[in-house]
Amino acid sequence: MTSTTSSAPRRPRTLLTDELLERIHGRADAHDRDNTFPHDDLADLVAAGYLRAFVPEHLGGAGLTLEEVAREQVRLAGAAPATALAVNMHLVVTGLAALLVGRGDDSVGFVLRDAAAGEVFAFGNSEAGNDLVMFGSRTRAEPQPDGGYRYHGTKIFTSLSPVWTRLATFGLDDSDPADPRLVHGVVAREDGGVRAKDDWDTLGMRATQSATTVLEGAYAPADRVYRRLPPGPSADPFVFALFAVFETLLAAVYTGIGRRALELGVAHARRRTSMKNGGRSYAQDPDIRWRVADAALAQDGAELQLFALARDVDEQADHGARWFAQLVGLKVRATETARVVVDLALRVSGGGAYFTGSELARLYRDVLAGIYHPSDDESAHATLATSVLGPVED
Repeated sequence: MTSTTSSAPRRPRTLLTDELLERIHGRADAHDRDNTFPHDDLADLVAAGYLRAFVPEHLGGAGLTLEEVAREQVRLAGAAPATALAVNMHLVVTGLAALLVGRGDDSVGFVLRDAAAGEVFAFGNSEAGNDLVMFGSRTRAEPQPDGGYRYHGTKIFTSLSPVWTRLATFGLDDSDPADPRLVHGVVAREDGGVRAKDDWDTLGMRATQSATTVLEGAYAPADRVYRRLPPGPSADPFVFALFAVFETLLAAVYTGIGRRALELGVAHARRRTSMKNGGRSYAQDPDIRWRVADAALAQDGAELQLFALARDVDEQADHGARWFAQLVGLKVRATETARVVVDLALRVSGGGAYFTGSELARLYRDVLAGIYHPSDDESAHATLATSVLGPVED
């Protein structure tokens, strides 16, 4: 007779202590009110090793998985959504590098080595009026004799604008009209050719300071140019890595907003009392209980799908041709669910939540930013439709 033993699943590792998150939470309102970048938050996160979360242990990082970082981002977003969204962009660049390196592609290994050395990465891809997103660019990538490229163009929503030292960006090299290429590379702020505008004054997510970045010949040397892809969708592993990490971590930020909104809604329902019902807590009111339950139903579903799909990325699950549909669907469901949960929390919290000093009012403004991140609603629906119905016939 043989016996088998089963090992318990590993508990997710964490870098963010409750005390650290409480300090960050305590600063969030002031940064939102004053429209300022959270330098102290970033310093605390650097000290905690959080910007090296994806960096392998042999390089001095934590070597966390995508699921583990997603769980951390949910917690950080619950404390300060804009801080979480800002650092998210550094984590996207380092996360996609970790995913590719872990699967044998060292073309972006320099990203992990730079992050280990303390460089801060931003993600400079979005462009006004470019609904092709990653499959086309208004930025010009000008080839240089040494194999490097100079970028000329304007990028919007560049989070971490005041502090980044490395910018992952891309542009179109059409020097050969018969073979145009989208060129992805990393430029260093210290090398010049980059100008950040002071134009970030938004409804929500104010502390991200995602200012417009103007590329005026910013230079990526040949060893920092890691992809030259034809315009349009691509089966290159880089594209999958980018979508997998970007969409998952965005979903984590908004899921964190939903979690915090539910906590606040529950607290307000317990604290408020009803004269009509003899001073009893609103937590005993059947209508309020129904709304809170609705919020909890939605939030539970968001968290379960987020962590499950992140684990699938880590474990290289076989979703076949439906991978991209799963990833863009996750982002849309997470951002829309967060909006629903925040709305329900407001409805059970009374008129005090309507004042500008209310944390729920801030979450209400912050959560709206989710509709602007790629993949947007239209693009996601097109991807889902193609995945189940096939492409539209010519």
